[in-house]
Amino acid sequence: MTVAIAHVRPNASTSATAPSAAELDALVARAAAGDQIAFAALYRLHAASIHGLITRLVGPGSEREDLLQEVFVRFHRALPSYRREAAPATFLHGITVRVAIDHLRARRRRPDLVSRGESARGDHARSDDDPDEIAALVDPSLSAEQRVALRADVERALAFLDRLSPKQRIAFVLREVLDHSYAEIAQLMDSFETTARMRVAAAARALAKLQPAGPEPASLATPRRSP
Repeated sequence: MTVAIAHVRPNASTSATAPSAAELDALVARAAAGDQIAFAALYRLHAASIHGLITRLVGPGSEREDLLQEVFVRFHRALPSYRREAAPATFLHGITVRVAIDHLRARRRRPDLVSRGESARGDHARSDDDPDEIAALVDPSLSAEQRVALRADVERALAFLDRLSPKQRIAFVLREVLDHSYAEIAQLMDSFETTARMRVAAAARALAKLQPAGPEPASLATPRRSP
């Protein structure tokens, strides 16, 4: 699914050189003990990848910076109880998923929900996305024609995704865009694997009903794969 979204550039920045496992454990331990320098180092290591994950989960928009900050605020609060049962990146991704779900729920209650939903049937332009932001996400190495086509495809895919419930959308993107296993999705969403499968399947059915007659658009094409 969403070939278009899978190929956008979520963030132009890059993270610092990855530390060894031992160095990362030491940073986490120091940050959990209140060392702000260690926490800042963790932020620099993970901010770019978390920003990219947020982009894929909720789409482009100015709110991504606020969501990024919220993720790390929750991460900071959770560090004292972090038991290292998952890697720090996985732990952060789980927090990001929860922040994204909260944001999508709040966004669905906004007055512009009707116009956003109608865009999935019509012009595909989402009311809160700056076209320049979407254009900036498209790989500049593509030809001008490819960039225009991909931008339109991204807008259309985002409009379709906006019609899903927050948890269906997140599960669907994790599976079809980020290629997570159902077990991984269940872990990130704190649910059962069967629930993850049901959400992805329900999202696929909902999107199929929303698509216009004719060939399936490339941005919503779902590749066949093993479970």
